[in-house]
Amino acid sequence: MGELNTIKYLSDIEKYELININDGEKYDYLVNNDLIIDDEGNFRFLIINTSTSKFSMFGSKEFLEIPWECVKKIGSKTIILDADDEIVKKVKL
Repeated sequence: MGELNTIKYLSDIEKYELININDGEKYDYLVNNDLIIDDEGNFRFLIINTSTSKFSMFGSKEFLEIPWECVKKIGSKTIILDADDEIVKKVKL
């Protein structure tokens, strides 16, 4: 009969909030963060902007690099992550 529609468009999921179930942390919306995609088109990492300053051009920006394997579910309005501190890489630019 009918196929279950599981296709999600990036333009839709960029409005989804990122939540880490490991520690309950909310990381804003995907649109305010970034993705790293490899040469074959596979998602590799989520890059989470942790800088809270509106004047970030005057200082360094802090990011979390979370492997795509930590994405456990893409729901109707959230992206659920399960990433502990041992997996998450902290980066300053």
